[in-house]
Amino acid sequence: MAAAPKAAPLASEPGPRKTRVLVADEAGIMRDGLCALLQSDDALEVVAATVIQREALQSLTTSQPDVAIVDFATDLKSGPETIAHLKHRWPEVRVLVLTVRRDEMFIETALRAGADGYVLKSDSRAELFNAVHRVASGKGYISPSALDRMVTAYAKTSDRLPGRPRPAGALTSREQEVITLIAKGYRTREMAQLMSLSHKTVEKHRTNLMRKLGLRSAAAVAAYAITHGFA
Repeated sequence: MAAAPKAAPLASEPGPRKTRVLVADEAGIMRDGLCALLQSDDALEVVAATVIQREALQSLTTSQPDVAIVDFATDLKSGPETIAHLKHRWPEVRVLVLTVRRDEMFIETALRAGADGYVLKSDSRAELFNAVHRVASGKGYISPSALDRMVTAYAKTSDRLPGRPRPAGALTSREQEVITLIAKGYRTREMAQLMSLSHKTVEKHRTNLMRKLGLRSAAAVAAYAITHGFA
């Protein structure tokens, strides 16, 4: 009797797609260490490691990352310019700032330039992984230690108009929805999608709530939202 034919081996199913990450940092030792750290997460794949600015921007075309982790320069010009150019050219790439700069001006400038997240180099490994996965999923993120700086700055000063902060009772339901999403780290374009509104309409709601609350900057709005229980 002829032997029964052997069953063909089952093809192994491909695993879940990894999040592709580009690392841009001028400090070689820091860059190498960061790449090794990120590779320890099975859900992440480092596809390029470069110095910031021109080399990083050139690498984006070939590496096609989902998330670009960029250092923030020591001044308020080159870092934001790089982020703004990156987001304009590759709007689908999520940008996470990883930096030693914890002053609120740098945080707000990075967010205004288009950064999707902001994490400090003094934060924990778990915080970094949390930030990468969160921005990769389409959400915004500010690490608690960076957010504390924004709240402290808001409590002290200049981001508020003269007088005490005004109560949120005068806000419409849409404005309350907007400030709640701001507290959770969402950016304007993300809020527009979630609320099924245009980008322009969400901006109008933001402007109106800032006027009603006596606030005059994005950092002040975020800090107000956190300190007044909208998170």
